[in-house]
Amino acid sequence: MREDAFDAIVVGAGPAGTAAAYLLAKSGWQVVLVERGDYPGAKNVMGGILYRVAMEEIIPSFWKEAPVERHITEQRVWLLSSDSAFSVGYKSDRLAKDPYNAFTVLRAKFDSWFAGKAEEAGAILVPQTVAEELIWEGGRVIGVRTGRQEGDLFASVVILAEGVNSLLAKKAGLHPEILPHQVALAVKETICLPKERIEDRFNLEDGEGTAIEIVGENTKGRVGAGFIYTNRESLSVGVGVLLSDLVELKLTPHDLIEAMKVHPLIRRLLEGGKTEEYAAHLVPEGGWSAIPPLFADGLMIAGDAAMLVNSVHREGSNMALTSGRLAAECALKAKEMGDFSAKTLSRYRKALEESFVLQDLRRYRKVSDFFSGHNQFFSLYPEMINEAAHEILVVDSVPKGEKVRRIKETIFKKRSKFQFLKDFYHFWRIIR
Repeated sequence: MREDAFDAIVVGAGPAGTAAAYLLAKSGWQVVLVERGDYPGAKNVMGGILYRVAMEEIIPSFWKEAPVERHITEQRVWLLSSDSAFSVGYKSDRLAKDPYNAFTVLRAKFDSWFAGKAEEAGAILVPQTVAEELIWEGGRVIGVRTGRQEGDLFASVVILAEGVNSLLAKKAGLHPEILPHQVALAVKETICLPKERIEDRFNLEDGEGTAIEIVGENTKGRVGAGFIYTNRESLSVGVGVLLSDLVELKLTPHDLIEAMKVHPLIRRLLEGGKTEEYAAHLVPEGGWSAIPPLFADGLMIAGDAAMLVNSVHREGSNMALTSGRLAAECALKAKEMGDFSAKTLSRYRKALEESFVLQDLRRYRKVSDFFSGHNQFFSLYPEMINEAAHEILVVDSVPKGEKVRRIKETIFKKRSKFQFLKDFYHFWRIIR
């Protein structure tokens, strides 16, 4: 190893990269954490849900000092039509007790705090720095070339956690070009509202939060979802659709979020709010089939760069944190063995396979392709469910048997009984 080399270089100060940098620095390693933004979180975007267990495995009881917004006590799913929503939800007092299940966070605050913990542990944070390419020697990654003068950095191991685009991995031929149907383009607004108004509108106690996932009309019937998450004094509101569908529809994410915000049910939740922040980002949606090689000689890939997002359950931050942790643990073992070859670093892939991360992605490996070919789950069926609910819940002089007959007639006019049963049989097959 070169005399000027670090033990590890981590590219990207999001959850995955910072988790790896923190754990390695805490173990006494010389670690440099490279971040292209002005500060960690400046360019990082996600819906805003952080799951406790994955983060607590890195920093126990982190929520007692971290800048979390609210702990989630209620989760809802809305199937949206043009003027209504069929809602399924779960709210529990158990979720309101310490230890919590999940929190809302604002990345600018949380990522800065997390990177600060890595610095306290001994990591060197280098913001405003673009990692331009990997440095190879004898078929092995030995460092990273940055845009700074004399900016070549060398290390025993490099961990890439630079986000879904993963430019370094692409340049090195380790990451295939992402196809339009394997990634969603999402837009998010942070809308400020007084704390008391949020708690009143969402029926929350102090510190409690609600997460609403929305499918249907808000994505123009295409594969994707929207969300509304409560922060302490703001709402995180967003929507994302597969890039391939946006191209076909000739729409932008901005078009979608503006239309979603004026939906009669959503407008009332946002009324009086002021948009404080607007951001767009790519979200990995390809699942199992889109995962690139996760290791090479001297290299591991984690987080969104590894396409580790469970689009079915809208999970990403927990997979990023876990992959960063497992990459750090693998690196520590490699140092014990004095071997950073691909053979040794393959333990990282094995650890992910033994964790929920790849087990879940394997389980749902066919979901993305299924939904891409079955848009009716985002268009026709939300509309049908809302119409059926309206028919049943409107109390009039029509016998309930007649109402059920009308519902069946309406459904099977739009989708034959055979098609209906076939759709849900195949859906059950891929998620069971």
